[in-house]
Amino acid sequence: MNKTIRLLQAHHSSRSYKVDPIPEEILEAIIESARRAPTSTNSHEISLVVVRNSESRARIAEIAGGQPWIAQAPVFIAVIADLYKTGLGVKKAGAEQVFQRSLEGILAAVSDVGIAMATLMTAARALGLGVVPIGGIRRDPQAMIDLLELPPNTFPVDGVVLGYVAEESPQKPRMLIESFRHEEKYHPEALKPAIDAYDRTLQEYWQKIGRTDGLSWSANMAQQYGTFSRLIKSVAQKQGFTIEV
Repeated sequence: MNKTIRLLQAHHSSRSYKVDPIPEEILEAIIESARRAPTSTNSHEISLVVVRNSESRARIAEIAGGQPWIAQAPVFIAVIADLYKTGLGVKKAGAEQVFQRSLEGILAAVSDVGIAMATLMTAARALGLGVVPIGGIRRDPQAMIDLLELPPNTFPVDGVVLGYVAEESPQKPRMLIESFRHEEKYHPEALKPAIDAYDRTLQEYWQKIGRTDGLSWSANMAQQYGTFSRLIKSVAQKQGFTIEV
């Protein structure tokens, strides 16, 4: 099998890191890979904030709900939806930017964040580093905005931990392919059997690694998706992101 395909299919999050620093040339190669990733309409609407300061990483670990690997690993990269940057270009051309006030604008920016995140993680793993994506920075986006001194029309969407792995983690099983790949049209009838099977598989996985608090996929979704946060909406609106049209 092609080594790139093997790398992609072997993805897993690592949560135990050495304190060894990442050589600058390796970090530069990872960041340059993400800079070369595509963005909607060539907007360049993504910015990265590289955090190596130990106190800042410890603060991000707190913001993200108590994730010690953020403080443990030598580098954290925050991936920012950056329509402040695009706004400067719009202003230079003599117009007013309104894109951040549309659903399309928000979806485009978040999609581009996802592409940048995937590129960062793949490049890092290709160069021998471990990674773990961090969506928990959205638990308190205002704290992240303050810490990183982000301007208006920006939002800290995700982040990724980078470092050399101290203790490797097992790969978490995935749901059956029938829940993911649909031929010609969407097939909802395939989902319930796949979910039932995955609930059993995930519980077996938790038992295997000794996680007594591990939930089934369904129970986890009920916990995570059964509520919503008004905090993100209020902070996003404060930053300039609204849906008006």
